[in-house]
Amino acid sequence: MAVYRRTARPRFTLLLLVLTSITLITLDFRGQASGVFSSVKSVSQDAFAPIQSAASAVTRPVGDFFQGVFHYGALEKENARLRQQLADSRASTLRAADAERERKSLLDLEKLDYIGDIPTVSARVVSVGFSDLEQTVQIDRGRNAGVAKGMPVVVGSGLVGRVVEASRTRATILLVSDPSFAVGIRLDPSGDVGVAHGQGQSKALSMDPLSKDTPVNVGDVVTTSGLQQSIFPPQIPVGKVLSVSTEPGALLKTVRITPIVDLRRLTFVKIVQWSPQ
Repeated sequence: MAVYRRTARPRFTLLLLVLTSITLITLDFRGQASGVFSSVKSVSQDAFAPIQSAASAVTRPVGDFFQGVFHYGALEKENARLRQQLADSRASTLRAADAERERKSLLDLEKLDYIGDIPTVSARVVSVGFSDLEQTVQIDRGRNAGVAKGMPVVVGSGLVGRVVEASRTRATILLVSDPSFAVGIRLDPSGDVGVAHGQGQSKALSMDPLSKDTPVNVGDVVTTSGLQQSIFPPQIPVGKVLSVSTEPGALLKTVRITPIVDLRRLTFVKIVQWSPQ
């Protein structure tokens, strides 16, 4: 029985405190908590303070957890929105850069003073074929547009290559860097002529050996020679002399030429409707 009383007394005390609290809340709500009731209310608040603090300490982490869960979801949505906005901004920047590059490429095609009044056909590069054995690009113009095999291909800065195959709507261009490409050239200012050959991607053109007495210097401009029956009209810029070397005791010198056109960045080209005379 003693054990029962020790167990029941705390329960009775807790029940009494709860009933007292309810009574005080009711009276306070009705505006009747005055006098002795105010004193009792003050005492009960002091009595319940430790219980309220303990309950708050227990429930606050739970509330913070659920608040964090909902807040995390909102952050995820906001992060997704910002990532999409960043992707859209980058795509817009790339499109603007592409448009500007195309605009400059088209403007560059208008700088063809070296062609004179020879008719031309504008075309867009649609594919590339770069390898150690072949250096070609394909364009979106063919026989229907007046493009024919053998025609020179240029941009504003100079020679790109020549047409080696033409269908009705497409054509293939052999670039000056292709190992099978050859072009008759003239050195400026000396006026000496020779032949330049492609050596592959990212490599300088080589020139047939010249007499060691031929005046040629690094930086000299190289253009098409345009000699009789040449497949290229004269005065098309080809490149600049990159190096000149002569072996000790040799009678000839070796000349290497840097192509004047950046063949890796072709967007638009012009086909010169030239027929050798």
